[in-house]
Amino acid sequence: MIATCEIPEAAPSTDPVGFLGVDLGIVNIAVTSDGARHCGRRINRKREQDRKLRSKLQKKQTKSAKRRAKKHAGREARRAKDINHKISKRIVAEAGGHLPARAQPRAWGSTGRGIALEILTGIRERARLRKPQRTTLHSWPFAQLGSFIAYKAKRAGVPVVYVDPAYTSQECSKCHHTARGNRPSQAVFSCRVCGFVDHADHNASHNIRQRGWMGWVCGARSMAPELTLIA
Repeated sequence: MIATCEIPEAAPSTDPVGFLGVDLGIVNIAVTSDGARHCGRRINRKREQDRKLRSKLQKKQTKSAKRRAKKHAGREARRAKDINHKISKRIVAEAGGHLPARAQPRAWGSTGRGIALEILTGIRERARLRKPQRTTLHSWPFAQLGSFIAYKAKRAGVPVVYVDPAYTSQECSKCHHTARGNRPSQAVFSCRVCGFVDHADHNASHNIRQRGWMGWVCGARSMAPELTLIA
């Protein structure tokens, strides 16, 4: 027996006080402009173990190995879906300030902000990565994460804007100088002009936040899209 129910949506906010920028990445699946980092090295180690097991099973080419690989793939997909649900829930709560008190950092509160997300189209093609990092990037369902954030935000009345992610990882969020040399390593951002230093993903999330706010102010508003299927 299957039962359906309708959950009332909150009235969409038309006057957000600001935006929460969200940068999607590899070491951390999502980093917000408030400094929250979602997942990271532990989950990536598990993903690497899954990749090695999958490769080992594929090489065997036996019926039992194929059955085991199929079963393991389903387990991977369910784990990724569960993680994406948890990440999206916390991001929407962080923007709207509805986290439980014991889980709520002091800097958060009833902020009434919107969410600024990267346009996900071509995220894999844009990334210039070494082969192991490419495998990690390609194996994560970022589109699923984006859709989860969108529908949870819509249900909570939190506006969502989508911004062009070009050069967000190379642009200084303080002085806006943009250069490839500002990224001396994958994790570090160091501006060659003003000397600002920050975690690279955190700096990028601030650029996304600023672009989201400017897009909203200039009228390029984009609410969370209509979704016909919620998995």
